[in-house]
Amino acid sequence: MTKRVAVVGGGIIGTAVARELTRRLPGVDLTLFEKETGLARHQTGHNSGVVHAGLYYEPGSQKAHLCRRGVGLLTEFAEEHSIAHEICGKVVVARTETEVQLLRNILNRAVANGVPGVELLSPAALRDIEPHVEGMAALHSPTTSIIDYAAVTEALAREVVLAGGTIELGTRVTRLAFQGGLVRVTSCPTSDPASAESATYDLVVTCAGLHSDRLAPRTGDQPRIIPFFGTYLEVSEPRAHLVRGLVYPVPDPRYPFLGVHLTPTVDGRLLLGPNAFLALDREGYAARAFNPRDVVDILGFRGFWRFAASNTRAAARELAGVLTPRFLVRDAQTMFPDLRPADVAPAGRGVRAQAVTPAGRLLDDFAIRSSGPLVEVLNTPSPGATASLAIAEHIVNEALTVSA
Repeated sequence: MTKRVAVVGGGIIGTAVARELTRRLPGVDLTLFEKETGLARHQTGHNSGVVHAGLYYEPGSQKAHLCRRGVGLLTEFAEEHSIAHEICGKVVVARTETEVQLLRNILNRAVANGVPGVELLSPAALRDIEPHVEGMAALHSPTTSIIDYAAVTEALAREVVLAGGTIELGTRVTRLAFQGGLVRVTSCPTSDPASAESATYDLVVTCAGLHSDRLAPRTGDQPRIIPFFGTYLEVSEPRAHLVRGLVYPVPDPRYPFLGVHLTPTVDGRLLLGPNAFLALDREGYAARAFNPRDVVDILGFRGFWRFAASNTRAAARELAGVLTPRFLVRDAQTMFPDLRPADVAPAGRGVRAQAVTPAGRLLDDFAIRSSGPLVEVLNTPSPGATASLAIAEHIVNEALTVSA
């Protein structure tokens, strides 16, 4: 009997899962549901395109394993499909003695994770690689690269369709319910919520990103998505060509955010950002975006208040960058002193889905939950896009094991 499978979410991870299922289950009756009229419209299409090498992650964690596996799979896929990507290298810059020690810890993790070619640089060695970047020390990752993740998603989707899968754009999944050993999926056209339909599937995988906590019934210990927006600025000429590769600060180990950094893109731009501040709309890409439902969800979640109470100083610092780009530039100037406020212009913003526990703790690792024929991807923070093809392998392995 032909297996019926549904995937919810048309970002890079959902599309990669759909493609992996068609590869592992020839002849599968597969439907990918995406509420937008195109793929990669949210987190996938609003990031800076960095392919992370695996520097920061706890050795032995899912992040570390799937990132390293994902880099290889992503590179092979990009070359096979002629997708723009570039190995530009990356420096992580320490600006204080405290950060130098943190940098050594990152080096130890990178070596344990098998990241090739990483080395600690003196200020002089840093200037050899990035002549206009200053720091007390730096970590160099020569294999870190950049890519167009939206193009990757479109190529994955083409493979899904060629294998016989169906992609239902403009279709919102509104409810999931167990029915015997199956999952009933209720969906409707995004433009016509009254026209709901339902069908049963042998297996359902949800990769709903910013809405990943809303589809399945909530449990008391389930993390909730708290959205954080990040603003990007574009560095203009001639400053844009003063940076050769990726330039990052040493991240604050208390948070899963990597700090304001400089990122070349595959289309030749240089981006500065992002910051990380609470978003009042899970899909709020415009200034002053506000969604009442999203705000109620945030304010009604005790985990948010516990997180907020212990992070007031960090919030005040990030708020400064929200209010004026000058503060983002000032932060970047500690590494790239040639940069001036007049050298940057707004370049859009992204919104990141960050899972937070009821205790107020940010989930730093990937979180995937299986309940019989339902697999839910609850949290895929950075390096989720880098690891997407490896995450798809992992999810499908687990799903097929459970359903066998």
